[in-house]
Amino acid sequence: MKSINDYWDALNRLKKNTPKRVPIGSKINKDTVSLEAGRKRGSIKKSRNGFSDLISEIEKASNACTRPKSDLALTIKRIKSEKHDYREKYHQSLNREIMLLNRIAELEKKLNKLSNVVSIRK
Repeated sequence: MKSINDYWDALNRLKKNTPKRVPIGSKINKDTVSLEAGRKRGSIKKSRNGFSDLISEIEKASNACTRPKSDLALTIKRIKSEKHDYREKYHQSLNREIMLLNRIAELEKKLNKLSNVVSIRK
């Protein structure tokens, strides 16, 4: 059965954290395996023939790949810090841009004043 092999391949990709269709780092469950296999959410059911081994393997993988909460907390804290740094850099670049635009406007005004000079020589 070709379709069951698609599910197994999807499960293996999720275990290796190299999915093609779902975001990297997604939780491993029946729905994400279905989506990774290119099927609809909920297509893996206990009532369908041939899925019992797959479901038990999905449950094992789900339990095995849970990360400790301290790891998650540190990752979230690091990402928030990076977000704040990038936001700060963005605002600094906007401020520089506005400052440069003001300076250009000043210089253009001075240039316009100087361009009104009439030549004495004929």
